[in-house]
Amino acid sequence: MKWLLPGDPSMQYPNKLTPLDFDGWIQERGLYFTGDVDSHYRKLFEMHDKGSGPLDGSTIVCDYGKGKYVYSSLDFFRELPAGVPGAFRLFVNLLAKPATADK
Repeated sequence: MKWLLPGDPSMQYPNKLTPLDFDGWIQERGLYFTGDVDSHYRKLFEMHDKGSGPLDGSTIVCDYGKGKYVYSSLDFFRELPAGVPGAFRLFVNLLAKPATADK
């Protein structure tokens, strides 16, 4: 797991995320990562399995109007029922409105 944009608002608000938030994730972290992405999107992570090349399309975010558009192929459907704290923290951040009033 490599953080591409640790200072991104989606990584900072309302929860300041750290690499420890990915500890305890069960099974695979995600499936069906996106490939080509429009330059308006920000790629938050890069990850790979042993013996595979890096993939950076697991979670992408784009500001849109007063909100944002998020695509994530992380397996929240496994992590949230398992009670993984970091998954809850990231999920809330991805849903949260921007921290500044002018966005």
